[in-house]
Amino acid sequence: MAKQQGLTEEQIGELSIYQDSTILTPRERAAVRYADVLAGDHTQASPELFDELRQHFTEPEIIDLGFRITAFVGYGRFIRALGLERGGVCPLSETHTNGAEQVA
Repeated sequence: MAKQQGLTEEQIGELSIYQDSTILTPRERAAVRYADVLAGDHTQASPELFDELRQHFTEPEIIDLGFRITAFVGYGRFIRALGLERGGVCPLSETHTNGAEQVA
């Protein structure tokens, strides 16, 4: 997905070390830090983080980026809870089918 959005292999490789990256721009490093905080210990979303974000983004962009980050994080957690990562089968599908058969 990152490649489809235009990231190079080098940029993708730098994501895990974004703080020290010389390839990512300061704006990109701020966005990755925001994602890292929201996906991990969101209680670390400090005034300093938002001060850094304001250096690179407008207030509406910060809100939009935060919404997108949390939507993807939530989606990922939901998929994991259902066991659907890497081709898993939804544990609800059998329950849903059985319930539908009983009603019919």
